[in-house]
Amino acid sequence: MYISKINRILEKNMSNEGYTLWSTLCEKIPPIWNRLSSSTKKFHKKEGGRVPTIGEHTYEMLFAAEKMIKLFGIKPKTRDADVLYLAIALHDSYKYGINPQGRRFTDTKHEKIIADKVKANRDKFKRIMDDEQVTTLEEALRYHSGIWSPDAKKDKSFSLDNLRPESFFVHLLDMFSSRNLIKMPEES
Repeated sequence: MYISKINRILEKNMSNEGYTLWSTLCEKIPPIWNRLSSSTKKFHKKEGGRVPTIGEHTYEMLFAAEKMIKLFGIKPKTRDADVLYLAIALHDSYKYGINPQGRRFTDTKHEKIIADKVKANRDKFKRIMDDEQVTTLEEALRYHSGIWSPDAKKDKSFSLDNLRPESFFVHLLDMFSSRNLIKMPEES
């Protein structure tokens, strides 16, 4: 259900090339959209203790970004918009793994997994973004959990001060959504 809402926001706000890239990437993403955004059910709680799906969580972030992005002077259908929208859409795309006993779990290295995939396919991303934009996308994915990101934990010099504004923005949206601070309008 939420993947169609995600796609509507992305198609409306991304360049044609950016949305085509998203569509190609989306086919490679494991089937996560209907999975809970917290496998332990300790985080991402809504009123009444309900845990939203990754699709709902991602949609909330995209909804908020669509409302806020113009504050930064970023216009829809531009490469700069593509970077932010891709970072948000992809941020939890590898959140679930399978442990040796075959039980599904939250992969605590999911930020690193998706960022490393962008890094390994840098040339493909550079077909629609410049080198700096690909670096920004990779950083936003790698550190979307802020100080809790695996690479941040092992880097003693990591600081939120050193993140690009786009990366910090994705981190904040993730935190806002996970703490139930984005209130969605009632659907009619």
